[in-house]
Amino acid sequence: VTGSSGRQAALPSSGACSHATVHSTSPRKRGPDLRQAPSWHSMERSSKMEFFQKLGYSREDVVRVLGKLGEGALVNDVLQELIQTGSRPGAQEGSAAPLLVPRGSCATLHSAQRGLAAELEDDCGGPAGSLRPIVIDGSNVAMSHGNKEVFSCRGIQLAVDWFRDRGHTYIKVFVPSWRKDPPRSDTPIREQHVLEELERQAVLVYTPSRKVNGKRVVCYDDRYIVKVAYEQDGVIVSNDNYRDLQSENPEWKWFIEQRLLMFSFVNDRYVVASSCNRPLCLFTGSCLLMTPWAAGDPP
Repeated sequence: VTGSSGRQAALPSSGACSHATVHSTSPRKRGPDLRQAPSWHSMERSSKMEFFQKLGYSREDVVRVLGKLGEGALVNDVLQELIQTGSRPGAQEGSAAPLLVPRGSCATLHSAQRGLAAELEDDCGGPAGSLRPIVIDGSNVAMSHGNKEVFSCRGIQLAVDWFRDRGHTYIKVFVPSWRKDPPRSDTPIREQHVLEELERQAVLVYTPSRKVNGKRVVCYDDRYIVKVAYEQDGVIVSNDNYRDLQSENPEWKWFIEQRLLMFSFVNDRYVVASSCNRPLCLFTGSCLLMTPWAAGDPP
């Protein structure tokens, strides 16, 4: 089934027809339980290592978790164990949990928050007070650019370029791996070469998917998007409210409410939503910066 964000889920077998396309505007239903995520027995160990290293986890942490859970552990179980045991992408062992700066706040950063900004300096490519990491919901962006009818990879490129032009250096785009497959009549895709180029630049990360008895089974990529953005203390780029994930974790609920950057496309122009707690202050001023606007600063 293809929803409004362009994702597909496995359908029960029904004769010769194994897939159908349904466009829905109804609220997203609760995501699958972690235990329902597909296993990856068939993947080489090196492929597993590469996937989690692309998310920023060290080889040592991944080896440790795979040793504990076993080589056949579910993808989401491995990711959850990395988080629960204190492993953070790009952070040293023992680092404090992310401290989040509310959108539109005019307060001054206290010492712990300044320490967090320094910790993310390498990822952001600048000193404390620089721009936040960006995590893009690739399916949501591509389907939005394609008017919810076509997976338009150009939309992803436009979004990436928008943040690059404003100085962001940590940008990750998540897309289900089945989007590498040749386009079909029920899953049209345009400018697929954009995905290949962004993967080569280490910007795009494919979330795992596989086929079972001819039916596509995919991981719940929203979970990756929110977890990585939360751990990097970054910003989620999507028009999805992730209501199901908000109900799972109160910290995620707060984070999504404060760090969700919505957008629209005007032809081939990427436009971010203007939303802030004080007049004329663009969301891009108070949320995308590691340091919030001080009182009296220009918007």
